[in-house]
Amino acid sequence: MKKTILNVFMIAGIAMATVGCKNDKTSEDAKEVATANEEAMEYAVDTTASVIEWKGNKPTGTHTGTIQLKNGTFKANDSIIESGTFVISMTSINVTDLEGDDKNDLESHLKGTVEGKEGDFFNVNQFPEATFEVTGVNQVNGQTMLQGNLTMKEETKNIEFPVTINQSEDAIELTSEPFTIDRTEWNVNYGSKSVFDGLGDKFINDDIILTLNLKAKKA
Repeated sequence: MKKTILNVFMIAGIAMATVGCKNDKTSEDAKEVATANEEAMEYAVDTTASVIEWKGNKPTGTHTGTIQLKNGTFKANDSIIESGTFVISMTSINVTDLEGDDKNDLESHLKGTVEGKEGDFFNVNQFPEATFEVTGVNQVNGQTMLQGNLTMKEETKNIEFPVTINQSEDAIELTSEPFTIDRTEWNVNYGSKSVFDGLGDKFINDDIILTLNLKAKKA
């Protein structure tokens, strides 16, 4: 693959946070949004074939689920994403490790559709969408790192995570390795030991583990 010079605001690589290393920094302040070269091809995300998987942990167990993309477009050249904006549907939060009433109850709590608990997690009635805007691509120890501004609940932080990008004649598939974000940086504070005192073992880890599987076709 030939090396393409990106017309983007590049930043130095930052160390990725690992699960359990709570003192590691998982994000930075918002960065300048990337712009693509004129030769870059535009792609539209296939929202039916793309998904974000999530995992949350607490002392008594783990919950897993998915979130869907509402829409997204990006420009790429030689399997390098040069710019793009992705809209995430927070109303699509889905729990995959539970069934029946337990599943419905947790989904409602996460979405904030339970009266009196709207602000505990994502409050989707007030904040129905999150966005990710590409700010650059970096190579760290031979690994492609995708950087972008993640906005949730009106808070924007720049994150970086490792990805594999496969390109065919008219399509691109982008798959990330599991990576973590600290939910409290986006004001998702419920059950956080770093925010509230006296929780004992009734806390929820601040780290959310995410994995992205995105498929797109030429627009």
